[in-house]
Amino acid sequence: MKRELLIALLVIATTSINAQSNKKLVDKGVKLKSVKNHVQTLASDELKGRNTPSPGLDSAAAYIAGYFKEWGVQQLPEQGSYYQVVKLKSDEPATEGFFSVSDSVFDLENDMLQLSKGRADLSAPLVFVDYGSEEDFNKVDVAGKIVVARSGTRSAMTVRSIFIAGREKASIATDRGAVALIELYNSPQTKWKIIQYYIRNRQISLDKPEDSSGSTLQHLWLEDMENTKLNFLKDNHPQAKLFIDGGREEKFNSQNVVGFVKGTDPELMNEIVIYSAHYDHVGIGKPDDNGDTIYNGTRDNAIGTMTVLEAAKNIAANPLKRTALFILFTGEEKGLLGSEWYVNYPLMPLKDVVFCFNSDNAGYNDVTKTTVVGLGRTTAAPIISKSVAQYGLETIDDPVPDQNLFDRSDQVNFAREGVPAIMYSMGLTAFDEQISKYYHQAADNPDSVDYNYLLKFTRAYVLTAREIGDAVEKPYWIEGDKYFDAAETLYKSNP
Repeated sequence: MKRELLIALLVIATTSINAQSNKKLVDKGVKLKSVKNHVQTLASDELKGRNTPSPGLDSAAAYIAGYFKEWGVQQLPEQGSYYQVVKLKSDEPATEGFFSVSDSVFDLENDMLQLSKGRADLSAPLVFVDYGSEEDFNKVDVAGKIVVARSGTRSAMTVRSIFIAGREKASIATDRGAVALIELYNSPQTKWKIIQYYIRNRQISLDKPEDSSGSTLQHLWLEDMENTKLNFLKDNHPQAKLFIDGGREEKFNSQNVVGFVKGTDPELMNEIVIYSAHYDHVGIGKPDDNGDTIYNGTRDNAIGTMTVLEAAKNIAANPLKRTALFILFTGEEKGLLGSEWYVNYPLMPLKDVVFCFNSDNAGYNDVTKTTVVGLGRTTAAPIISKSVAQYGLETIDDPVPDQNLFDRSDQVNFAREGVPAIMYSMGLTAFDEQISKYYHQAADNPDSVDYNYLLKFTRAYVLTAREIGDAVEKPYWIEGDKYFDAAETLYKSNP
């Protein structure tokens, strides 16, 4: 018993000494001038909002890679550079089309939205599958037919649930030989005109090699806010016609910027902590009242990128016990694309990654706090809160769960694989006017932020990064979290 107590006291003493040492390294290494320079460069007008793709985004990538090289952050040997190529494609929406049944004709411009790609010119019988669950599909033969379904599920009609359920319906319809799936959109959450605006914009997605064969199934939404089309189409019709034309696809490459610093502990060096942020934004947009069209993306996410840069500089100069992997993602604003690509094609085995410390922001309205989305979901919470408190800041968890912030940033792609992950953000207590004034707005310029607060915020991030990298125990999901089982599969099925 005395021996166990002595060991415990030694661990506590060593941890305390290590924490003091780490804070000194952070205070010495993270300076206001550097914080300011990184933010002002990444969010400058010259980079024109860092859209994916754009020359400004490429310049930002080169800026990050240049500092990695200067600080001694290593390239992954098989890469030959700091860039992980991310293959993307853009889809211009179809320009003409119609869906005709009996004497009724619904046109693409007003009534329909194409969620799939490519052209269509087909005639086939209609079959109605109600909400399109697997049980609904089991009741009818859909081979060679145009399938009509209600949107969403019997229990959920949000736009998000409609998208998710629609992918599942399309998969079932494809497997069973249908030629098209038409969902009747009537969600009260979002008006049809707003949906049209977003879906008819140029869509960017991953160009995965395994997707090259593609699916021939046409998937469309048909506006039916009053359920009038439902009553007409749910009766099977012997023949319908679908015509779609004018869409165009282009392929291009972007890049994640990736580097690492090898750990120093003979055992813990085989465990990896990811320090990440997305470095893209939304580019050029609608002029504001001052005529400004450049959406600089200072808060979202030049600041997050800066915190990872400061962590990379600090850790490269003073390595941690665990290996540190720094990833700056492309295409987050287009749908978390860079991080999705990375987890699909990881440069280090995901089973060796023990934590993803992602830095992302919508904005801030309280300079006494940091907001850590997912704080209470992993065992890293005490380390994070204690480190942040060293700089006089209070750590709070997600104050706006209805905004679903955890699933709207890059850490979620790692979480789905089982990797414990959180999102580190500036002090956000509500989505109020102070947030909406700058979030995805031209007003989000680098001269609009409190740099004294940013210095504390950044030092807190870097200290937390160091403490997690040196911790005796690796972080893990709290049992019962929805990603706990994925972690059990990732780590225990891949020893």
